[in-house]
Amino acid sequence: MDYFKKILRFAKPYRGYGYWNIFFNILYSIFNVLSIIIFIPTLGILFGTQEKVIVAPEYTGLGNLQEYAEGSLNYFLTQQVANDGPLAALAFICIASIIIFFLKNLFRYAAMYVLAHLRTGMVKDIQDSLYQKTLSLPLAYFTEQKKGDLLARMTSDVKEIEGSIINSLEALAREPITILIVLFSMLAISPQLTLFVFIFLPITGFLISVVGRKLKAKSLEAQKETGIFLSFIEETLGGLKIVKGFNAEEKLSRKFTQSTSKFRRLMTAVLQRKGLASPFSEFLGVAVVITVLWYGGSLVLGKESSLTPQEFMGYIGLFYTIINPIKSITTVNYSIIKGNASAERVFEILETENPIIEKTDAIIKTDFENDVSLENISFKYEDEYVLKNFDLKVPHGHSVALVGQSGSGKSTIANLVTRFYDVTEGEIKIDGVNIKELTKKSLRNLMGLVTQDSILFNDTVKNNIGLGKENATDEEIIEAAKIANAHEFITELPDGYETNIGDSGNKLSGGQKQRLSIARAVLKNPPIMILDEATSALDTESERLVQDALEKMMRNRTSIVIAHRLSTIQSANMIVVLHKGEIVEQGSHDELLAKKGSYHKLVEMQSLG
Repeated sequence: MDYFKKILRFAKPYRGYGYWNIFFNILYSIFNVLSIIIFIPTLGILFGTQEKVIVAPEYTGLGNLQEYAEGSLNYFLTQQVANDGPLAALAFICIASIIIFFLKNLFRYAAMYVLAHLRTGMVKDIQDSLYQKTLSLPLAYFTEQKKGDLLARMTSDVKEIEGSIINSLEALAREPITILIVLFSMLAISPQLTLFVFIFLPITGFLISVVGRKLKAKSLEAQKETGIFLSFIEETLGGLKIVKGFNAEEKLSRKFTQSTSKFRRLMTAVLQRKGLASPFSEFLGVAVVITVLWYGGSLVLGKESSLTPQEFMGYIGLFYTIINPIKSITTVNYSIIKGNASAERVFEILETENPIIEKTDAIIKTDFENDVSLENISFKYEDEYVLKNFDLKVPHGHSVALVGQSGSGKSTIANLVTRFYDVTEGEIKIDGVNIKELTKKSLRNLMGLVTQDSILFNDTVKNNIGLGKENATDEEIIEAAKIANAHEFITELPDGYETNIGDSGNKLSGGQKQRLSIARAVLKNPPIMILDEATSALDTESERLVQDALEKMMRNRTSIVIAHRLSTIQSANMIVVLHKGEIVEQGSHDELLAKKGSYHKLVEMQSLG
């Protein structure tokens, strides 16, 4: 029940609705019992066994409340029968019954009405918390997780929590109240018969609970398998061109079918166990009712019993009324066990500790004046070091280019400077202040990022460029697009800056997407720019336009440029050549060519290429 309690924390902002729900459920339960009790005198009138009360009873306090209520009703009915005949008394009871049933259903609806606010509010807050937590987690977390599994947790698992746990709140609020009020009424009619019932109910409850012990384990396996095949779908859609190009449709289809077949087996077991709950509990309920009929009938037929036939029939009606709430509570138990499996998966994300910790007294830095320095830093993703004892200083206004073979640690430096990862050893400082002392928001406000993969969103051109600056004006967006050599092609789009560019910007060419990414960075206007192989995936014409845009953007700006194509970084103030995480050469383009070392070899290889 730990996860159930954790889910209940999301109900706190809506507890007012919960109190109203309990209030309306109390009224519903009272009128639910009255709808049964009102028929006891009706049976007495029909069978001619109704107790006649000639003198009106007196109220002496709560101790005789039951006797006073019964006596007053019997006195009224006696008067009605005496004055107008039994049909008048029967008509009164019928009208009273209609009013009672109306009020009973009115309060039931009112309880569900206010609970809807609590239910939808909880679901919204769970989804919001999951999304905000996902945004706050470091990049390292997502390299270890499957995207489809994360999507499954945020969609199907939350849906399961809503269907299994949050829906159970209504039953938990209503059914115990109904059971208590019905039991009180049953005790008032016949304490002896009620004590007999108490012997059987716990036994019934225990037998029902035995059925659902393995339900949670199967549900958890099923939800994990959902994540696996959602990941598979996401990967297939992302790589559809390769799948078709290599004729791999059948191979992937077989793998997907294996996953869905396993999911089918797991869900079949879950649904079979869940399906057993209702018929099994109904059978046990009927067995208890028949036992009560036998014992109660023997009391009515007994000469010394005070239990009248109409009271016994009313008692059976009340007992039937209590069976459904008890069945609902046992069903709630199954639902909570099933929902707990999904809640466990949701809280795995919500309770994940973020290793990129921000200090409580972190500094908000708004300007950049001197330099960015990487002092003796080392870093490893897992066991092997990607960077070892790395030192670099980037003075204000200078551009430093990082070159080297794939896997030499170039992109890792960009990830460390932006604090997407924390260094394993050493320090990264801005103006002499360790970036761990700064707020993550203020640190990243100082930086603009243009990556090799143009990450764009399924939105308009305007909103994609304006992502990095709140309330950017149209003039600012257009000016940024002009600097990025993007304005011309944007104006040729069907709706100009209001054109939707599709999923990941797929309606645009590679060069157009990259120029939008540059425009986004230009609009942000940060003092430090990080370019991570921004031109490596472009054709010659696109590269020329993008390179021109980058040069405009880098003027009078501190830049760290990670380059695969060496032609793009010849004008850098300093070029750093990396090999397996260590600096092997550094200097200007001409100085490094003169050394005829690693950089010279890289230039020659690209020239030959």
